[in-house]
Amino acid sequence: MPTATASDAPGRQFRVALTGGIASGKTTVANLFADLGVPLVDSDLIAREVVEPGQPALSAVVAAFGPDVLGTDGRLDRRRLREIIFADPAARARLESILHPAIRAEMDRQSASAQGPYHLLVIPLLAEGSGRDRADRVLVVDVPESLQIERLMARDSVSRAQAEASLQAQASRAARLEIADDVVLNTGRIEDLRSQVAELHARYVKFAQEKRRKV
Repeated sequence: MPTATASDAPGRQFRVALTGGIASGKTTVANLFADLGVPLVDSDLIAREVVEPGQPALSAVVAAFGPDVLGTDGRLDRRRLREIIFADPAARARLESILHPAIRAEMDRQSASAQGPYHLLVIPLLAEGSGRDRADRVLVVDVPESLQIERLMARDSVSRAQAEASLQAQASRAARLEIADDVVLNTGRIEDLRSQVAELHARYVKFAQEKRRKV
């Protein structure tokens, strides 16, 4: 497993990037850390916030893709936007060039004001893109792909073929494990998961204390 790649800039709080494949249990793991008082900076939540009405990113999306991407309430019609970019790599790249800087800027803002010895950066698509340099550790929530498919079929009421297609659209399990400093195996009971999180929490508090002593 790789060592952390984040710079040890003086004064920057210890940060852990949390990631994992679809239906792996990232939200459950993040919430268990939150139960221990760990602040969360969630890229999925921020991705929704930056395209709220009145936000500059929404205006840029409308300028790039036209007013049809807005619903009658003035909010982003996510289904319509997905239809536009689904089979058009150029359109997807254009959308990412608008949203990613806005998401990153807001994540950096929230991260800078987070309290506690450390906090989590929840980045589901970390293995697919950038962001590893922003964290001191990468924590991967890991499950076998067969279990991901079962959970996805049950959660979203989709066919096995649709679930498999969703997995294929993401980075592989091996690619995620390649970037991991730490791994949570989410195949058992919630009590087992809570125990793993508690152990990691103690480790991260210690790492954060050691980092502060070096500053």
